[in-house]
Amino acid sequence: MATHDFTGKRILVTGAGKGIGRETVQWLSRCGAEVIAAGRNPADLAYCERTLVVDLADAAATQAAVENTLPIDLLVNCAGVVELESVLDTSVETFDHLMAVNARAPMVVAQAVARDLIRRGRPGAIVNVSSLAAAVGTPDHLAYCASKAALDAMTRVMAVELGRHGIRVNSVNPVVTLTPMAEKAWSDPAKSASMLSRIPLGRFVQPDEIASAIAFLLSDDAAMVNGVTLTVDGGFSAG
Repeated sequence: MATHDFTGKRILVTGAGKGIGRETVQWLSRCGAEVIAAGRNPADLAYCERTLVVDLADAAATQAAVENTLPIDLLVNCAGVVELESVLDTSVETFDHLMAVNARAPMVVAQAVARDLIRRGRPGAIVNVSSLAAAVGTPDHLAYCASKAALDAMTRVMAVELGRHGIRVNSVNPVVTLTPMAEKAWSDPAKSASMLSRIPLGRFVQPDEIASAIAFLLSDDAAMVNGVTLTVDGGFSAG
């Protein structure tokens, strides 16, 4: 259900090929926005009319691609990757790759969008899709947890510095969301059962429930919401 009006707005959504990003593109399109779906695999983006194909692990290519797509009014940094490795087995390559995609890329994309908004004298909003893993130690997720904690810290700094220009920055931090990436980490019933037992509502999150939260944070209904990490976890954090 679309509940916000984004008519006349150009919105860039990264990580739009699957999961939360894809659901967000479709949700915002139903709200009247012109949405640009960004991702690495063109086939995954075929559902959307406007696309941006780029490997977010490549900082220079990412900056150039976003600058060529401007102007952008609203931004959703949704792209994310995960590798399951224990503390003792986490490789430098894994750590650097997850930091590059999950933390550095959102910075690069936000910089390009924010600079253009400031040049044009326009307000805007940015939503970074983070994770409950930013605050909760999760086995075999060392690099992922570190990258999402970095993203939360970046969100706060962005909110402080960009707020004076009328650009709001917030993050959405879901518990396990039923996406293809989550299947990689939580397909083992024994592992998922322990996580589910800590969620009072008794289930994982659906991608459209995150898309609706993102739409709210982008909308004028959240005009004074800036610098928050909006936890969507069915009560996990309350217990």
